[in-house]
Amino acid sequence: MNAKELKTVLEGLIKSKIPTFLWGSPGVGKSSIVAQIANENKMEFVDLRLSLLDPTDLRGIPFFDKEEKTAVWAKPEFLPKSDSLSKGILFLDEINSAPPTIQAAAYQLILDRKIGEYSLPINFAIIAAGNFESDRGVTYRMPTPLANRFIHLNFDVDFEAWKEWAIKNDIDKKIVSYLSYKSENLFLFDPKSNQKAFATPRSWEYVDKILKSNIPFNLLENVISGAIGKESAIEFLNYSKVMNEIPNIDDILNGNEVVIPSKNSALFGMCVGIVYALKKDFNIEKLTNILKFTLSLNDEFSMMLIQDMQRGGINLELSPYWKDWVDAHRYLISI
Repeated sequence: MNAKELKTVLEGLIKSKIPTFLWGSPGVGKSSIVAQIANENKMEFVDLRLSLLDPTDLRGIPFFDKEEKTAVWAKPEFLPKSDSLSKGILFLDEINSAPPTIQAAAYQLILDRKIGEYSLPINFAIIAAGNFESDRGVTYRMPTPLANRFIHLNFDVDFEAWKEWAIKNDIDKKIVSYLSYKSENLFLFDPKSNQKAFATPRSWEYVDKILKSNIPFNLLENVISGAIGKESAIEFLNYSKVMNEIPNIDDILNGNEVVIPSKNSALFGMCVGIVYALKKDFNIEKLTNILKFTLSLNDEFSMMLIQDMQRGGINLELSPYWKDWVDAHRYLISI
């Protein structure tokens, strides 16, 4: 499933409190998508890295009750309070990187929603995540009894779903346009390679933060190489120079005539730049000018620009020219 499909499915499973295991390669955004669901639904989010715990950390520490003359288990401070009525998600990350003793301690918590004397709050759901065994990470084979306690879902990297997220979250337009031009470079993880830095959705997000950190241009190649690898960094920075070849975006938004680039790389940059500029300073007149401008583009880039505006949450129907645009493109779309 891609990120958009996975988010829809997870929201239903979380609502039904069905334990779910999310499988995916490093850097695809497994923890991010669960945290996003919690944030959007105003739910508590408790993130436990089981690979860092001991069995007693999860079950608690026993101490002697003098009055009852029995051993009592003190629950871990990091688990949510049993009497809480808040809605929340207990996220067990890297569960298959945890030693078998930790996985065994999690059995009862996952299936029965309790461990020892501790009970999970009634409105909490359990979601777990881990890397594939083939990814060469530190993983232990998941015992069959534990695996059978989950619904298992695979997280597949999909560029279109990532692009929708990137536009909504204002990822640098140079990154979005470059990956629109060369979408296969979104995810270049090779489990057989010993390369420490490689391109993933997470590492491209790091590149966005690097570009916004005011690091001197002459140092960018080395820093970005540390996020996505040297080859990808050089290719991305070379592509970024194409942004100097695109027409003035404000002229397009204001309805002025411009020279349309001939290179596809520049066209990708221009289309992404238009979407970001309209999002930053939206009005219906500018939207109408863009819709008219798309008529001067070939069908591929005209449709891409329209779809990117929709991904960015721009309501195209606000423009009185939208109906004319639809009529002119009925041979390409069905609306």
